[in-house]
Amino acid sequence: MPLVDDYLEFLEGRCRPNTVLAAAYDLKLFFTTVAKDPPEVVPADVLGFITAQRTGRVEAGPVQAVVADGEPAGVATSTVARRLSSISGFFGYLQARGDVAGNPVPRGLPSRRERQRPSQGVPLTRRVRRLPRILTPAEVDALTGALRTHRDRAMVAAMVLGGLRRCEVLGLRMGDVRVAERRLFIADGKGGHQRLVPVSSRFFTELASYLEAERPRATGISGTDRVFVVLKGPNRGNPLSVRGIDEVLAGARRRAGLTHATCHELRHTCLTRLREAGMALEAIQAQAGHASIESTRIYLHLADDWLASQYRKAAEVIDAQVFAGHPDASTGSRR
Repeated sequence: MPLVDDYLEFLEGRCRPNTVLAAAYDLKLFFTTVAKDPPEVVPADVLGFITAQRTGRVEAGPVQAVVADGEPAGVATSTVARRLSSISGFFGYLQARGDVAGNPVPRGLPSRRERQRPSQGVPLTRRVRRLPRILTPAEVDALTGALRTHRDRAMVAAMVLGGLRRCEVLGLRMGDVRVAERRLFIADGKGGHQRLVPVSSRFFTELASYLEAERPRATGISGTDRVFVVLKGPNRGNPLSVRGIDEVLAGARRRAGLTHATCHELRHTCLTRLREAGMALEAIQAQAGHASIESTRIYLHLADDWLASQYRKAAEVIDAQVFAGHPDASTGSRR
C-alpha cells in the first residue's frame, strides 16, 4: 500500500525504529481487517476494528484472537489504544497531505457533557493504568550477583541506580560519559529530549573495569564509539542490540531464580527508591526524563513508606480532633 509506505518513511525521520515497526504492524492489521483503501475508510470501520480487536471476532470470522492465561479472545485495551493512535497518526498525515478530507478515527463518543466541553467525549477505549512492578533490594542483589561481566553489571547499574531507559543505555557513546562529574549525558532520550543525569559511583566503577578489561578496542572503519558492545562471537565489537541486553537479563534472571526483572522494572525500581529516600518529585521527573510530571506521580503510589507516613500524620490530626474529650482517649482505646 503506497500511502502506508510513504507514511512509514516519514516516521523514520522522527521516531525510533521500534516505533516505526509497531506502526507498520498496526496499520497492516487494520487494513487487513477492514479490507478498504485509505480514502474509503469511515468511522464505522474504525469502531468495527475496535470491536474486532477486543473480541477477536468480526462478521466474517476471527481476525486477531489472542488467548493467554485464561483471558477471553482479544487484545488488551492498552494495545487497542496504541493501534488507534497509529491509525489516527496515519490518517492525520494523509489529511495534511490532502489525500483524505478528514480523519476517520473519532476523538471520542458524544456525552451529555459535550455542551460544556465540546472537545471532551467518552474515550473509545477504557484505559487501566496499572502500577508497574519493582524489585526488592534482595532481588536486585540476586540479579546483580548473577551477572557475569563488568559490562552487564554496568548496564544494570545504569538502570537501577540511574533510572535510564533500555534504549538510553544502548545509545550511550564514549563522549556522553562525564566521569569527573559522575554524570551521563543522554543525547537522545524519549521524545528527542536531552538531559544530564547523575549516577552512582558504583556504575562508574563497573564501567571502568569493563572499559579496561573487557571492551574490544575500536579499530578500523567499523569501529564504534558506543559504550556497550558485543564481547564475543562474529559481532564482537559491534554495538549491543536490544535483543542482546534482553538475553543478558534473561540469563541472569534464570540463574538468580527470579520470575521478573525487566529493563523497565529496573528503571521503575530506581525511581521508586529515590522517592522513598525523600527526593523531590520535580527532581525525579528530571532524572527520569519525563515530559510531564503526571508521569512521575505514579512513584508516589509505589513508594510504600511515603503514602503510609502521610496517612499516619493525617490520621493523628483527625484522631486528636474527633476523639478529643472522649472518655477512652487517655487509654488510646477506640469504640
